[in-house]
Amino acid sequence: MSQPSKTRNSTMDYYDRNAREFFDNTVHLTMEHLYQPFLELIPKHGRILDAGCGSGRDSLYFREQGYSVTAMDNSEELVKLASDLLGEDVLLLSFDEIEFSNEFDGIWACASLLHVPKSSINDALHRLTGALKDGGVLYASFKYGNGETIERKRLFNNYTEESFGLLLKEHPSLRILRVWKTEDVRQDRRGKYWLNTFVQK
Repeated sequence: MSQPSKTRNSTMDYYDRNAREFFDNTVHLTMEHLYQPFLELIPKHGRILDAGCGSGRDSLYFREQGYSVTAMDNSEELVKLASDLLGEDVLLLSFDEIEFSNEFDGIWACASLLHVPKSSINDALHRLTGALKDGGVLYASFKYGNGETIERKRLFNNYTEESFGLLLKEHPSLRILRVWKTEDVRQDRRGKYWLNTFVQK
């Protein structure tokens, strides 16, 4: 397991303090409506980086489908829980510590990149782009909206179709494959929406 991340903030402190509750509330959520279109863009048995794996739910699914998965998260407590779920070490790593180079066919950043502030999002995208192989695909999801918000001491960097398009103009090596809006799958979050994105290197 890697050394603790140098990046600590109130968002990660929240996940460390509430790791068990977050794990229990998310580990059994059904996300197949997102898995299938993502995996259709990834070579069979390809390499996937689960960037901000949370409970480890998605990493487990991808691995069960025959993919080689590297899981990372910036919450020390979630890393422990996800490692137990997967039966292998999860990397304790923040987006600003990513140094992979041309290693992954796909990167899965489900409800994780949204915690990177606008002041740092270009650096995070640059690092993720570097981690992708040529032709590789990044999935990222954000709360639907604009600007930054704070909810229960967690920072959220929100996007719409328009503002995400403007962000990608800063990254000419990435092209948008698809952007679409979905409703939150949690019963208590009905009426809350997410922006889903596929971009390709």
